Amino acid sequence: MPDPTFAGRTVVVTGAGTGIGRATALAFAGQGATTVVVCGRRKERLEEVAAEHPAIVPVVADVATATGARALADEVRARGEGLDVLVHNAGVFRFSPLAALAPDTVREVLDTNLLGPLLVTGELLPALLARRGNIVLVSSRAGHNPGPGSSVYAASKAGVHSLTRSWAAELAVHGVRVNAVAPGYVRTEAYRANGMTDRQVEGLFDAVAGSVPLGRVADTDDITPWITRLADPAASLVTGQVITVDGGMDTGAGQTDQDA
Repeated sequence: MPDPTFAGRTVVVTGAGTGIGRATALAFAGQGATTVVVCGRRKERLEEVAAEHPAIVPVVADVATATGARALADEVRARGEGLDVLVHNAGVFRFSPLAALAPDTVREVLDTNLLGPLLVTGELLPALLARRGNIVLVSSRAGHNPGPGSSVYAASKAGVHSLTRSWAAELAVHGVRVNAVAPGYVRTEAYRANGMTDRQVEGLFDAVAGSVPLGRVADTDDITPWITRLADPAASLVTGQVITVDGGMDTGAGQTDQDA
């Protein structure tokens, strides 16, 4: 029997071509969303996601730029459906020791992970206010528990946590809720995007699993239910929260590092 949780609602998911974003878009579509606008930089990946459900609409845009954020917002406005849920998932992870950190790397990470949500939310805020919608940001446990070599990434995610709490306080008077999900290690393409081979990635996950109290690395399906639950109208009194989903590593029993 179809799940009607988000029936009649319009959802936007950034960074939706792969990984958590893709799984999130499909989850909202599977729970009855009328329209799920998926945004990213790679047209072919977005089209693959859109082919999996008729409610999914692809929009090619780089949300780290004002032009891209405006293009995404223009598409949403043109549909005339308003906006009920905005999921900020677009993000990049770049591992770099401090001594080798390049300015271009700093700009890439901060522009995508921190500036992007600011630009997109600014463009789409009127639509969210009109529908008393809500925002869910995808962050990282690195935002509150950083590891070596992830200083810029961790700083960007700490900024996301700050945005979450600040926006929640500011927008509550309008009935708009703002929350975040902070995953630990997740099986996505991000590790390979940083130059790791399949063998290296699996070796990393095997090593990490031994230090996760619950004994395994997350899959995207471990993360998406928290995104949809926070966006669910049933969570109408939950705002300003950062939910960590890391298998218990934040209990202190696991090693400190970043996810991707």
